[in-house]
Amino acid sequence: MLKFNPIEMALWTFRRNENDVVNLYNALSPVMQLATGGNMLNFGYWHKDDTSPIDAQNRLCAKIAQLTELDSANTLLDVGSGLSSPSMMWSRLYPSVSILCLNINYNQLQLAKQTLNKNRVNSMINVINSTATKFPLPSNSMERIIALESAQHFKPFHNFISESYRVLKNDGILTFAIPVTTKNSNMKLGILSLTWSSEHYSEDFIISKTCEKFRITKKIKIGSNVFEPLTDYYIKNRQILRKNILTTYPSYVENILFKSLLKMKKVSHEKLIDYLLIKCVKCN
Repeated sequence: MLKFNPIEMALWTFRRNENDVVNLYNALSPVMQLATGGNMLNFGYWHKDDTSPIDAQNRLCAKIAQLTELDSANTLLDVGSGLSSPSMMWSRLYPSVSILCLNINYNQLQLAKQTLNKNRVNSMINVINSTATKFPLPSNSMERIIALESAQHFKPFHNFISESYRVLKNDGILTFAIPVTTKNSNMKLGILSLTWSSEHYSEDFIISKTCEKFRITKKIKIGSNVFEPLTDYYIKNRQILRKNILTTYPSYVENILFKSLLKMKKVSHEKLIDYLLIKCVKCN
């Protein structure tokens, strides 16, 4: 059973600096793994016939790969790569693409390397421990950049955009998937104001900062296919999911998770939050 200091976790959530985000993910990522049975840490892109989060998560990864045009790329930077499971999927689908997984979380990178070595996954995947706001890479060195449900943690956000622009080659593609708030919604998020442990960037903010450097070619809103079906899945399977979570976490963690999901579904239905897929191109 993992033990937590609630005061310490509250400080991580309120401050949300890079070390705090690392600590939060180290503490809470296993909740997602226990609930989904896999190593992907995204909410998924759900269809009505999905029977598991893994189906939805794989669909989101496939959609992002399609938007990013990985079929015509040689190099990819995966920023905020988590446990590198999306990159492993992309490597299977596009084995000629050289992928660099960038993550500030050293523990996650080490776990990813263990999985890569154990499964003898494509040697075209490499990892690098670094911040998402200053890439240790030369200018004009990458053809594609993806931030899959990670950019909501990057601050200042404009540094991530500027670095992506610097590192991409001309006509390179940046694609990211990000949960956002809508106008004046922060006061209505309820428990999510505390448990949504990332920056609460608004859609307008994300679009305006991205447009300072890039030409946005696609903006797709999929919130109704993310938040609400994910919550429905948890409600339907709560008994077994709760049992799995309680093998590692105290009961109050699962209770907070459940209440947060219920609130997430409600504010999504009310259009107070959404989930954006954004594709943009570097132009001279």
